[in-house]
Amino acid sequence: MNLLQALILGIVEGVTEFLPVSSTGHLTIVEKLLGMKIDDAGITAFTAIIQVGAIVAVFVYFRSDIARLAVAWVRGLVQKAARTNPDYRFAWHIIIGSIPIGIVGFAAKDLISGGLRNLWIVVAGLVLWSIVMIVAERVGQQARAENNMTVKDALIIGVMQCIALIPGVSRSGATISAGLFRNFNRVAATRISFFLSIPALTAAGAYEAATQASAVSTSVGWLPTIVATIVSFLVAYTAIAWLLRLVAKHSITVFIGYRIGLAALVSILLITGVISAT
Repeated sequence: MNLLQALILGIVEGVTEFLPVSSTGHLTIVEKLLGMKIDDAGITAFTAIIQVGAIVAVFVYFRSDIARLAVAWVRGLVQKAARTNPDYRFAWHIIIGSIPIGIVGFAAKDLISGGLRNLWIVVAGLVLWSIVMIVAERVGQQARAENNMTVKDALIIGVMQCIALIPGVSRSGATISAGLFRNFNRVAATRISFFLSIPALTAAGAYEAATQASAVSTSVGWLPTIVATIVSFLVAYTAIAWLLRLVAKHSITVFIGYRIGLAALVSILLITGVISAT
C-alpha cells in the first residue's frame, strides 16, 4: 500500500466510523476499488487497526466525560456511598454492554475476516439495516436520557452492536437504532453509541495489531498503517462534533438515501463486472 492509498483510506475511516453508514462497508468498497484483496489477512487487520485512530478521537472529544465516569467507577468500587452516583452505574452499563461483542467477535473472528468480506453482503447490510433505522425512528418515543440507562438497556444495545460485525450494517447505525428502540432520545442514543465504541474498537484494533503484525508488514506495511490511523483520528474528531449537532435536530434517516444510493452503485459495479464481490 502506498501513502496516497493510506491517506484515502484514513479519510474514509474517519468520516464514516461514527456515521450510520458503515465504515467497514466503505473501507471494503474503497479497498476493492483500489485493487486490494479484501479478504487478505493484512488488509483485514489494517481495516481494524486504523479504527483505533477514530477511537482516540472519541477519547479526546469526550475526555472530560470519560475522566468523570472513570473516577466515579473507581470510587464506587471502594466506597459504598459512591455507588448511588449515576456515573458509576453508567460506567458499569458501558462495560456490560461491551461484553456481547467481545464474545461474538472472538468466536466469529474467522467468519468476520473471511466469509463476510464480500461486497454483496455489504450491499445487503446497507439496504436491510436502512429499514431498521427507519422503524427505530418511527417507533422510538425518545423520552429517556442516558442517565436512565439500565442493565437491560446495556445488554440489548450491546447485542445489537454485534450485528454490526456484518459489513454494511454500521456499528453506530446498530447501536443508535437500538437506543431509539429503547426510547432514548437521539442525542442520548448517539452518546451511548460513542461510549460503547471505545471498548469494542480498541480491543479489535489491539487484537489485530498483536496477532496479525507479520501480515500487516508483508501486505500493507506499518508506515501506511500508521499514516492512515493518524488521518482517521483527525477526520473522525470533526465527524463526531458534526454528528452530535446533526442528531440534535435531525433524524438519522437523513442517511438512508445515501445508504441506498451506495448499495445501488455497488450493485451496478458488481453486476457489470467492474469489480468482483471478493
